[in-house]
Amino acid sequence: MSRCLTKKLRESDSLPHERIYVKEQRKCFLTGEATMRLAMSERRVLVKAFAGQYQRGTKRERSAVLGRFVAASGYCRAYASWLLRWHGKRVRVGTRVVVVGDATTRVRRRRERVYGAEVVAVVTRLWKLVDCPSGKRLVAALPAMVEALERHGELTLPPEVRRQVLTISAATIDRVLASERKQLALRSRSRTKPGTLLKHAIPVRTFADWDEQRPGFVEIDLVAHDGGVARGEYVQTLDLTDVATGWTELAAVPTRAQVWVFEAVQRLRARLPFPLLGIDSDNGGEFINTHLMAYCASEMITFTRGRPYRKNDSCFVEQKNWSVVRRFVGYDRFQGEVARRALDQLYGELRLLINFFLPSMKLVEKTRHGSRVTKRYDRPQTPYARVLASPTVNDHLKDQLRTLEAMLNPAALSRSIRRLQRRVASLRAVAPPSRAVESVPILLPPPSRRIPTDSTAPTTPTQRSPRSLRVDFS
Repeated sequence: MSRCLTKKLRESDSLPHERIYVKEQRKCFLTGEATMRLAMSERRVLVKAFAGQYQRGTKRERSAVLGRFVAASGYCRAYASWLLRWHGKRVRVGTRVVVVGDATTRVRRRRERVYGAEVVAVVTRLWKLVDCPSGKRLVAALPAMVEALERHGELTLPPEVRRQVLTISAATIDRVLASERKQLALRSRSRTKPGTLLKHAIPVRTFADWDEQRPGFVEIDLVAHDGGVARGEYVQTLDLTDVATGWTELAAVPTRAQVWVFEAVQRLRARLPFPLLGIDSDNGGEFINTHLMAYCASEMITFTRGRPYRKNDSCFVEQKNWSVVRRFVGYDRFQGEVARRALDQLYGELRLLINFFLPSMKLVEKTRHGSRVTKRYDRPQTPYARVLASPTVNDHLKDQLRTLEAMLNPAALSRSIRRLQRRVASLRAVAPPSRAVESVPILLPPPSRRIPTDSTAPTTPTQRSPRSLRVDFS
């Protein structure tokens, strides 16, 4: 619509339509063959121009005015009738009284609340119980969790609340829990050094080498608990993740020495609910050694490695390094046998929670359209459910898993994990100073985290602190 037209409409509430529209617009207006594309501001001007005629006219005149207004504005007939009928009148919206058509007063239409405070409280509790997953993963976990908690007397819900908790959508969960969600911005650090002794004797893994739909082919990796300083000896976590099911086993080792890593691999193999068929590792010397290579050859286990400096080759275990180890343990430094045993106790409880009650999603397809990559994931399932659905797992092993799952109480597991986390946190060790700052007695923090000090300077030398260092971060 032209600026002249808009100006004329603002000057008068009721102008003959033959005077408002130019020749081309008049044809569109009278015949209704096409609808003009108008901005919202121009549509408001049209409503103001037509509303007076509509409200003052007879029934036959209102019908004709409404038809012309629909053809000009593009609104549907029901909504257009409401606009013309109520334009300029006062209506009550909640506790407010507004004038319909007044551009200065905007009223946000709020949807009726479907889920009450009791439903939100239950969903929040269950969400925190499994370490705050996304809405898609939580929806998949809710039926099993509610059933287990009710079975152990941890949860009692009215029938209507229970129905709403089990039928709530993933999008609604993300919306109602938006204020509760906390974002973590920590990133892992790589401490792996390539082992060259037997690297060429171990083949690089390709997708054609493994049957990734069959449980038993796992990725392994070490997570360092060095506190940011890779000096001295500190505890490591061996992470073992099955590619097909996402089943995760963890073990704490005193150091990254070959003998400890080899012993931990044997321990984790005994915990798996299916036979171990293949191992894929990075190029670190703790894995690329004669001990593990000879063991895999004697046990008929396929042993492969990823490409150097390609973390995506071990994407399944790398994801667990963050979502399990770092989220529950953090980046503190741990050293000594006491800390190692405390971490092992934590992992003994944690494995039950993440494998039986925490669903995960697997990447099914990745398609590139120019610069855009579209990813498609499968339905969220727990590793326990994926193992039961696998036709290659022994029925006897499945029965053992069902018996164990019926005995598990997710609320009790969560309480035990929180208690063990506090125990582990109390065993944090102080990292030794690095060589770069050994001569610096005091290092000031960055400006954003600098602690404010008293503006009054000490008056006597005895009141002064030990030698300090002024650092300019500008």
